[in-house]
Amino acid sequence: MPGTRIPTVDVGPWLSGDDPAARNRIAATVDRALQSAGFLLVTGHGVDPALRTGVRDAARGFFRLPEAAKRPYAVRVGGRGWLGPGAEANAYAEGVQTPPDLKESLSFAAEEPTGDPETDAEWFLPNTWPSAVPGLRPLTEAYLTQMRTLSDRLLELLAAALGCSLDFFTRHTRHPTWGFNINWYPGTDTVGEPEPGQFRIGPHTDFGTVTVLDRQQGKGGLQVFTEEGGWEDAPYDRDAFTVNIGDLMARWTGDRWRSGRHRVLPPPADAPAEELMSLVYFYECDPHTRVESVPAPLGRVAYEPVDAHSYLRAKLDAIGVG
Repeated sequence: MPGTRIPTVDVGPWLSGDDPAARNRIAATVDRALQSAGFLLVTGHGVDPALRTGVRDAARGFFRLPEAAKRPYAVRVGGRGWLGPGAEANAYAEGVQTPPDLKESLSFAAEEPTGDPETDAEWFLPNTWPSAVPGLRPLTEAYLTQMRTLSDRLLELLAAALGCSLDFFTRHTRHPTWGFNINWYPGTDTVGEPEPGQFRIGPHTDFGTVTVLDRQQGKGGLQVFTEEGGWEDAPYDRDAFTVNIGDLMARWTGDRWRSGRHRVLPPPADAPAEELMSLVYFYECDPHTRVESVPAPLGRVAYEPVDAHSYLRAKLDAIGVG
């Protein structure tokens, strides 16, 4: 069952640091989970559930606007603004041609400049906030502050799980990039009947370091793929974040850990009006971090070193439609 491959981990003892034995057990559980599915559920994280609800409620006010009101915020994949219907097909990253994903997104990203004009122009531009939903900005910025703090603590946990010093990853997150997508998955009354092979999000792996996902349960929800079990519904806990690693982290660990392959099912035939919304935080490293595979016996494959952000840009470019 997926629950054995995707455990729920209470990271409260890890964050408090009071019990070294508990911290060691948590690190070992994380290592096993990331070797199997690349996913785990995390409770005890301390993020206010009311804040998560507030972001969703404010974003829903934007997504339900007429298309003409949203169009001025339209961007391409990797931009800051509205990704409208048909903008993205995540299965393209696997080389599979599918119809576009059945979703809309509001996308935000790191904006505090580094002082390097070329880097800032690509990765640290100002965000665009829809004027029709003024409450979205303060709620989202508060949420993102908590996501940054949590993600660094999770990277420390991942370093311990790998058997490395706690700053093995966070030494590269002094001025990191990140992306944040609020994904809206409306029902068939908005997106129409799914075409063959069409998903809310097509099968893919995330591209970067670590993803922290706040999702809702639904019939047309998240599925995770493993060699042992094939496609299975991801376990759900309303209090938990779903955490997975991406391709860059898999390379970094020399494929000790798997980049978690996943998809989001289309609106279900027996619940066509189902509407879900996910808050997806993609945490990365400092621009131009050189990512080298850890050596054996930790690592299993010695990949060529890559520039983290050249790698990410190529991946993002691959999933845009048109």
